[in-house]
Amino acid sequence: MPARDDTTPQRNIFSVSRLNREARALLEGGFPRLWVEGEISNLARPASGHLYFTLKDARAQVSCALFRNRALRLDFTPENGTQVLLQAQVSLYEARGNYQLIVDRMEAAGDGALRRAFEVLKAKLYAEGLFDPDRKQPLPELPRCIGVVTSPGGAAIRDVLTVLGRRFPAIPVIIYPTQVQGDGAAAQIVRALQRAGERADCDVLLLTRGGGSLEDLWPFNEETVARAVYACPLPVVSAVGHEIDTVISDYVADARAATPSAAAELLSPDQNELAARVRQLENRLLTLTRQHLQSAAEQLERLTQRIQQSHPGRRLQQQAQRLDELDARLRRGWQYRLARQQARLDALRNRLEHCNPQQQLQRLAARTAQLAQQLEYCINKQVAQRHEKLAVLARALDAVSPLATLQRGYSITLRRRDAAVLQDAREVSAGEQLETRLANGRIFSQVTGTKVP
Repeated sequence: MPARDDTTPQRNIFSVSRLNREARALLEGGFPRLWVEGEISNLARPASGHLYFTLKDARAQVSCALFRNRALRLDFTPENGTQVLLQAQVSLYEARGNYQLIVDRMEAAGDGALRRAFEVLKAKLYAEGLFDPDRKQPLPELPRCIGVVTSPGGAAIRDVLTVLGRRFPAIPVIIYPTQVQGDGAAAQIVRALQRAGERADCDVLLLTRGGGSLEDLWPFNEETVARAVYACPLPVVSAVGHEIDTVISDYVADARAATPSAAAELLSPDQNELAARVRQLENRLLTLTRQHLQSAAEQLERLTQRIQQSHPGRRLQQQAQRLDELDARLRRGWQYRLARQQARLDALRNRLEHCNPQQQLQRLAARTAQLAQQLEYCINKQVAQRHEKLAVLARALDAVSPLATLQRGYSITLRRRDAAVLQDAREVSAGEQLETRLANGRIFSQVTGTKVP
């Protein structure tokens, strides 16, 4: 047996499958998820629902796989020649030893440009500290008023009002109307946020709209809107689109909700839960009061027994008198404390009653009746003024009427063939028929001759 040379390095032999597994692990671990843009070619749609294609540009190409669960989320139909932007993980197809991209998301090229702009602005604002959690304002536990910056005709405001009406209808809502998509929407949103901050009628703002494409939601990705949200002195909740939608205003706002309805639930307490909490506090207060009174009575009983066991005479009388004073003070103290707690309970009950929607409806009905009376008064006043003006105009018209001229002894002469009013003798010739109108009656005559000065 030949001697072994210990200086010879030992060979590490891999099988092809092990080599491919190791290479796949290196590729997937060495590259983060990447955004890649290119043109689709060699698209294949097998019955499994997966999509296999080649992504290419002018100089290179790479194989791609988009599995069925991801393909079902596409909002467009990919075809050969379609320019796309996709997010993918570099991997290795072990069966062939070819490297490929496993696609997580795919967007049309137009959305891709918006997506890149979104990522650039997001990184910029993050570096400036606009997303810093330490500067975010807390939301009020029970808002006195909620402001909503949205389109007044959209589905989002209907969802918000429905949820608020169900959970706590006593909270007033102020709508700051604005355009939420298209040209000029970002500027209107900025003005609405500034107006709400300047007026300070609310103590929290909800910036919201319904779902849509990335282009539809783009006003909420504008830098001006992000900075207006950051500069707003009121706490801002951003609820734009559906749960999967994310916009720049979500990162800048003090809180983010997945949907408009979820935002309304976040901002409004449940009135039934509050009522139950008040009842629970009332019961707890009564229980604690009884316990304190029972403890005081027991202490009083012990003190009485100690007094009875001490020396007789004047000291006993003094201690008894002192005991009566302490007893009176104790009772007065607990009665005062109980009265304070009862007053606080009554105040909480009155506050809850004040928030009753029925009372608000009665106040609004009274206000509506008052406005109706004012409207009726204004209408009657306008009608009287119009009648008076009409009488003045009638008198003025009567003053310039031709009939009034006839009453003063003048007459009007007309040519009978065409009823034309004559102002010049040269307008008629001998033999023509004339009609002269007087204040009372008419004269018919025939021209025998004319004379012009």
